[in-house]
Amino acid sequence: MNDEQIPPIRTISSREVYRNPWTRVREDVIERSNGVRGIYGVVDKDPACIVIPLEQTAEGDFLWLVRQYRYTVGDTFFELPQGGWETAEVDPEELARGELREETGLLVERMTHLADHWIAYGAMRQIHHVYLAEGLTPGETERDPEEHDMTVHRVPVSEFESMLLDGRVMDNCTVAAWGVYRVWRDRRDKLLRST
Repeated sequence: MNDEQIPPIRTISSREVYRNPWTRVREDVIERSNGVRGIYGVVDKDPACIVIPLEQTAEGDFLWLVRQYRYTVGDTFFELPQGGWETAEVDPEELARGELREETGLLVERMTHLADHWIAYGAMRQIHHVYLAEGLTPGETERDPEEHDMTVHRVPVSEFESMLLDGRVMDNCTVAAWGVYRVWRDRRDKLLRST
């Protein structure tokens, strides 16, 4: 939105209704541009990242995925490594390197920032930094207590793409990050071919 536009919704008042170390929930009284008032519930979370750990070998391309139980939906799924440090002030690349190391043990030679996304911005305010990680070296994990059931899996890219369609991967952030990577890769490859 440019500086001259008036937002179609303005905040009349805001109050925090819940807080824990990971999440804040607020309830805003709002007024729409047509004068109708209402209530908007917003979940505020600190910045997070999602990492695409890509390993390219003579045998093919592989991704490193994590698999964990997700309490909110009561099931276990594969996804790309992701998370946050519960602090508003964080260097996105440092966060991405740290989350990858914590969850998978992988150390990274090259990180490429691909995009930033809002996660579920219809109800939540959280930015998600998307990174491609290359030049991977195995190491030790440093998982949080909530990640005690997490497992790490090295999966061929072709298998991962099948997982996107058969329900083994249902995390929309993983799907979005992979789509961004594919667009970025195709544009990079087209540019390389034209030079």
